[in-house]
Amino acid sequence: MSSGLRGRDFVSLRDFSAEEIWQIVETARAMKLRLKAGMEDRPLEGKTLGMIFTKPSTRTRISFEVGIWQLGGVGLFLSAQELQLRRGETIEDTARVLSRYLDGIMIRTYAHQDVVDLAKHSSIPVINGLTDLLHPCQAASDLLTIWEKLGRVRGVKFAFTGDGNNNMVHSLLFAGAKVGMDVRVASPEGFHPDPEIVAQAQEDAARTGAEILITDDAREAVEGADVVYADVWTSMGQEDGKEERLRVLMPYQVNGDLWKHVGEGAVFMHCLPAHREEEVTTDVIDGPMSVVFDQAENRMHLQKAIMALTM
Repeated sequence: MSSGLRGRDFVSLRDFSAEEIWQIVETARAMKLRLKAGMEDRPLEGKTLGMIFTKPSTRTRISFEVGIWQLGGVGLFLSAQELQLRRGETIEDTARVLSRYLDGIMIRTYAHQDVVDLAKHSSIPVINGLTDLLHPCQAASDLLTIWEKLGRVRGVKFAFTGDGNNNMVHSLLFAGAKVGMDVRVASPEGFHPDPEIVAQAQEDAARTGAEILITDDAREAVEGADVVYADVWTSMGQEDGKEERLRVLMPYQVNGDLWKHVGEGAVFMHCLPAHREEEVTTDVIDGPMSVVFDQAENRMHLQKAIMALTM
């Protein structure tokens, strides 16, 4: 597969132009349609993807493993317990060694700097499967889902309500700013997105005409919105403060009352896993407005496009 993205790392959506992001999304859509029609895409025949996991996963592992197989390649699962990283081998040495064996690396981990360092010292493409700072694969696949459901992305009013200081919000800010989608984030004091991420997104938004709004008012964020998005309030490593987080974030729950203020034909999105009756009520996530399982499926198609274009 000929691609101007060949050899590129996929660490942050901010590293890509709007045209490059659309190349990935459109490739994913084409691959999805061909798969549904029973046609094969096998541009990675004989290629091997190493998949490093220091953070557990359902969707990331399965979607990448099935995806690389559908592309003709092989996925090699590498848990933290099976690597010398946990015994003190440096990221730099690990990157250089894996580059001799593999054709690409996907890593899902905690510290974002580990992905940056892995990419810096690898001679093969590195894909960020998730860090505590960013989740670019999910955000890019969300663009595909929005495009499919609404027929457009530019000018879409996108609202997130809940804990705004997380990897999903940060990557969605980058995604929206790059493609001209308005992004509104509602969260309480102490839960706002990283100010540096917001500033960077605003720089890109100034070029595309997207509007970025950070507010503490959930109703203001969802008023007339085309998309309403939620994520879990307690991520891995935050379990000790769960009860206090629930108390502070409950006014930001996506429920029937809040839904009265969204735009006509709006859809509900969630990257999963979901905690029903916490960040979202069952009637919303299981209602006709919900597209969460289409989102989950699109992760695989979008990641196939990333692998095919970069590897």
